[in-house]
Amino acid sequence: MKIRHLLPLFLIVGLAGLPGLRAQDAASKPAPAAAKDDGDTELGDKMDKVNGAYKKLRKQLPDATQNEASLKQVAIIHDAATDALNLTPAKAADLPEADRAKFVSDFQAEMKKFIGKVDDLAAALKANDNATAQKIFADMGQEQKDAHKQFRKQKPKK
Repeated sequence: MKIRHLLPLFLIVGLAGLPGLRAQDAASKPAPAAAKDDGDTELGDKMDKVNGAYKKLRKQLPDATQNEASLKQVAIIHDAATDALNLTPAKAADLPEADRAKFVSDFQAEMKKFIGKVDDLAAALKANDNATAQKIFADMGQEQKDAHKQFRKQKPKK
């Protein structure tokens, strides 16, 4: 057999082994460090709990047969929000000293308002009034967006 006939065979065998080499190279490299953001604070951790329960609640809230499970998610949101009430947003450190106290006070007032909405949501679910619960939930979502604009440290744009 001539060498020119063996060359395609060597190429096929060589290329077939490349995916295994790439996977091995990728496995040997350390993973890049996660970027530090607002979620790396104690307040961020509490808000992550709120967000996780909020997502589950969004899916099950329309179904009255899941009200018991929904109330468990509401309890998670309530507990995390109550814990977050006494924490300071990371954005406060970026403000002038004279503005920090008002900023923190405004944050706490907004958290108290949010907790009140959570209590209203729990009451609606306990009364099996899922239509009202969905309206409260929608209001909470809009208030969350507005509060994040005001109190959350903005992520740097890439």
